[in-house]
Amino acid sequence: MIVWINGAFSAGKTSAARELIDLIPNSTFYDPELIGGGLRYLLPQKRLAEVGDYQDLPIWRRLVVDTAAALLAEVGGTLVVPMTLLRQEYRDEIFGGLAARRIPVCHVLLSADETILRKRIAAREEWADDPEGSGRVRQWAYEHIEPYRAALSWLADDAHVIDTSGLTAAETAVRIADAVRTGAAGNCEIVQTPAPTAETLAAGVLLFDEADRVLLVDPTYKPGWEFPGGVVERGEAPARAGIREVKEEIGIELADVPKLLVVDWEPPRPPAFGGLRMIFDGGTLDSAAAGRLVLPGSELRGWPRVTEEEARSAAPQPLRAAALGTAGPREVSRAQPGGRSPGRLMPAERHPCRASAGSPWPKQATAGASAPGGGRTPGPARGRC
Repeated sequence: MIVWINGAFSAGKTSAARELIDLIPNSTFYDPELIGGGLRYLLPQKRLAEVGDYQDLPIWRRLVVDTAAALLAEVGGTLVVPMTLLRQEYRDEIFGGLAARRIPVCHVLLSADETILRKRIAAREEWADDPEGSGRVRQWAYEHIEPYRAALSWLADDAHVIDTSGLTAAETAVRIADAVRTGAAGNCEIVQTPAPTAETLAAGVLLFDEADRVLLVDPTYKPGWEFPGGVVERGEAPARAGIREVKEEIGIELADVPKLLVVDWEPPRPPAFGGLRMIFDGGTLDSAAAGRLVLPGSELRGWPRVTEEEARSAAPQPLRAAALGTAGPREVSRAQPGGRSPGRLMPAERHPCRASAGSPWPKQATAGASAPGGGRTPGPARGRC
């Protein structure tokens, strides 16, 4: 398992982690900052200059997961990880990747009053022989106090919080060890979604309300917002897979088989394998039906309904944008049995994804948009379907 110690810069994460490995049997200290340091020598300077923080590099987030899995395979036991994660989409990507490898994560947040944080930062000296370098580190820590405060809205719900304002590093470690031992700091509930080993067939479903807003869901195991849907199982019809996924994800059973809007091929982009993607029109989910939505906490945490324009920015892949265009304009009147009224499909010759007149297949879309920055308003999604 992993004990992930989160918190603001200068919250005492590293000091507490070094004390903690003496309290948890067969535990190993694992600092992902070393991966960031190594990337300075591996990546071209041009690429490094494009980001302000190595956490913004997809390769860093991938290596954090892969290295943790390799370390546990090598030494077993528990990894103690002191690492600040203030962007929820990065938490989702890393913790989701660990869950896919069957590695449970115990998430602990070290909290301290801002006055105490600032005192700790002011007293921080990284290198006695490099005052300028130490000054840059202190400035970095000061600049990240506000992002930490903004992240508390989700951190406090996701992690076991320990107030370190009046604690030493050793005392903090004892509190963490006790919380892990007693289960007060339980494992994060994240659905274990094994990484695909080959191309996949996936189905997504568009569900609109009376105001023509489309439903999105917020996965806990990867960044971004998506339409309800998932991978089609062996021997399963894609439309039926869409019905099953809607039932599993939001607790709504579609009365009718949804209509196919768009078919597309997502090219493989290592480590992703790509595959065939289908988007279906699930019709209208009215307010009464939306009130019955039930989310599986280990898989999804939210379900905003957004306008078409907002959905396009949240899911900018051409496949999804084309699906939204194909689904409208919609005629929303009295709902059919099951609380749904169908959208109007665009004639084939006007289909926005047609490669050319007479071609039966849609254009190839570019999948795999980057994750959003900042808070949890809908941002670019990464393709599950």
